[in-house]
Amino acid sequence: MEFKLEVLTLPVRDVDAAKAFYTSLGFHLDVDYHPRDGFRVVQLTPPGSACSIQFGDGLTDAAPGSARANYLVVPDIEAAHAELVARGIKVGDIRHKTPIDTWAGDFAPGPDPDRRSYASLAELADPDGNTWTLQEIRR
Repeated sequence: MEFKLEVLTLPVRDVDAAKAFYTSLGFHLDVDYHPRDGFRVVQLTPPGSACSIQFGDGLTDAAPGSARANYLVVPDIEAAHAELVARGIKVGDIRHKTPIDTWAGDFAPGPDPDRRSYASLAELADPDGNTWTLQEIRR
């Protein structure tokens, strides 16, 4: 049996501000459906992803900004960081787990010196405070 993650629902206050933010990240706008007052769904997909995000009006009763620790996987953390910063996105500094073999929660600045998968990270947040971690996975 296969189970495929299709969409994550993010709680936001301002649908248009969230839409502008995620399109500035480079997410593709799949749909912006607003059939009546009190209901709207905006769905976007990150480039290269099979899973989308959605937000809108009437989708969730979760508090705006409460979607925490979501991950976006990138093949090159330095290139992804530079691209997002160039687009005007506030992204935290790149850091890496140390020591990786016995990691207990410590980090050092910059990407992992050996560029090992899962070791290098950088954080960002949308306008409502929903958080994302960029994580380098080299295939």
